[in-house]
Amino acid sequence: MHSTELSKRHWLLIFTLTLLTFVLGTSEFVIVGILTDISSGLHITNAKAGTLVSAFAITFAITTPLVMSVTSHFPKRKWMLFLIGSFIILNALCVISTGYIMLLALRMMTAIVTGVLISLAMIVASETMPIAKRGLAISFVFGGFTLANVIGVPIGTVIAEWYNWNATFLLTTFLGGIAFLASFFILPNMVSQFRSSMRDQFSLLTHPRILMAFFIPSLGFGATYAVYTYLVPILKGMEAPSNSISLILFGYGFISIFSNILAGKIASYNAIGRLRLVFLVQAIVLVSLYWTTNNLILGLINIGLMSLMAILLTTSTQLYLIDLAGIYQPRATGLAASLMPVASNIGIAFGSAVGGIVYHQGNLISVTLVGGLIAIFASLLTFLSHHLDQKQMKPA
Repeated sequence: MHSTELSKRHWLLIFTLTLLTFVLGTSEFVIVGILTDISSGLHITNAKAGTLVSAFAITFAITTPLVMSVTSHFPKRKWMLFLIGSFIILNALCVISTGYIMLLALRMMTAIVTGVLISLAMIVASETMPIAKRGLAISFVFGGFTLANVIGVPIGTVIAEWYNWNATFLLTTFLGGIAFLASFFILPNMVSQFRSSMRDQFSLLTHPRILMAFFIPSLGFGATYAVYTYLVPILKGMEAPSNSISLILFGYGFISIFSNILAGKIASYNAIGRLRLVFLVQAIVLVSLYWTTNNLILGLINIGLMSLMAILLTTSTQLYLIDLAGIYQPRATGLAASLMPVASNIGIAFGSAVGGIVYHQGNLISVTLVGGLIAIFASLLTFLSHHLDQKQMKPA
């Protein structure tokens, strides 16, 4: 694409990919909102129902790079339509699921489809847009996940309350059908990558620069989720009214929409250079919570700033991984596109686990200090990556 402006066709494609990530995000995240309904409906404990969440995340993280490597040469349009069709079938089967094992297996298969579709959506957004507009396009695509948390999950939760948890999967099945129709008419025919061996693909992961880039979003998400995972008990400790907590969480999600918009702006120029400062500001915001949570108003303002900082890294690190793959292993850009979603899942698991250790030591509010420390490590790693980029650009 030689043009620097987005055409009507570009915008239609962006909105189609955003719709797709909204549907995938709703399917992935809504399980948290209906967890107690599932546990009572299937006569299992909440802890056992919780394995549906962890199994999804683990399957997503392990299988996405593997499947992306094996299928890198597949025609993207046909492959995406097949996967969206599979998503519809799997969610429809969840509607009639009557047992834990069946639901677990269906969720794990859905995780495989979800991870690959997200990665393909990022590749399509990256490869079909004018270079100057890639950041904007990918920020919109990531915005689908934000909208899933703000709109999709609450609607799915309400449907479960009105009817039952099976009905929530009717919603995701219906949304999947809309995404399929939009994709069928809008997705372009794209030239597939050349076939390359698994060894060639995974050689990408042995390069130090790729590994450094991978851990930047891992640490960035880890910093946020060390605190966000325990936000409800923090709010209760701030003596926030119980009937206002849902509204506060909705506000948190709403503010993250603006975080996603800013993410596209940051990615437009010198993204990694800017992220160095983003992580430092994030560290200050998280550490400040240690004191501001003593006052309800100040604490809520600080939590709003935490949401604003939460996903500023997404677009920049997604493009960075793809661009680095173009330098070090051009045949593995598909694998590279899958690394950002995997890194975010690993970061979420890491941050939640570290925050949990601190929480269970008896000092809940110390999770804010841990989150700030992790953000500082993310900044240091970004400083190093930026320094190496600048060094590489200097003429010999």
